[in-house]
Amino acid sequence: MNPPNENRRELDSTVINIELTLVSIIQGVALFFLTDNARAVMSERHWSGLLYVAAGLCVIFIFWSRSVIHTLTLIRWPLEFGHNFFYIACALGEAILFSRLDNPLAWFQLSAAYAGIVWLLFVYDMRLIRARIAESCADSEHALYACARSDQLLNIRLLAPLLIALNLLSGLAIWQWPQFFIARAGHIWLISIQLLSFIGYLFYTSRYFSAIAPLVLRSRQTN
Repeated sequence: MNPPNENRRELDSTVINIELTLVSIIQGVALFFLTDNARAVMSERHWSGLLYVAAGLCVIFIFWSRSVIHTLTLIRWPLEFGHNFFYIACALGEAILFSRLDNPLAWFQLSAAYAGIVWLLFVYDMRLIRARIAESCADSEHALYACARSDQLLNIRLLAPLLIALNLLSGLAIWQWPQFFIARAGHIWLISIQLLSFIGYLFYTSRYFSAIAPLVLRSRQTN
């Protein structure tokens, strides 16, 4: 008979595999919608749409990388249904968002809504962090979950709200001054700002993972 710790490790591994499989599937679906709509935009020679395609690709990169980091640091048995339902809702949001590559106003409106869902996901996942902190024993685990909590709070209090505000203001600007932002293609400035913010966030995510990678390894070795 397997000892309790061994059984728990097997269950943890199963849940992690489920999580990674789900993330891969839903982001594959999102990539399909992005590719399909990008092909339509390019066939009509809307070259400014390339910026929207690049922004959409960054959305997929961000969601996938954050999900993998989250899985490696926080996901354990039991399976968290609410968390996974949020993932599926985000994938739906991405699919709808990517259908508006040729509509700047709708793009920024939907981007704000999508960012709002992501913010709710960050808030919801705080309960997972609190659970991991409560059950942690080793110093490496305490350090890892402290970093995860700090990152989560930064996203909740600053980064996600800033992204929501950026998209809302961009949508408001297009709605208020369509002659400049639509007729004269001023929306290119707005999507460029959004794209740069996504690239900056990807850089932040990469730095964050580099910082916690040794802690993840040490916490696994203590289990």
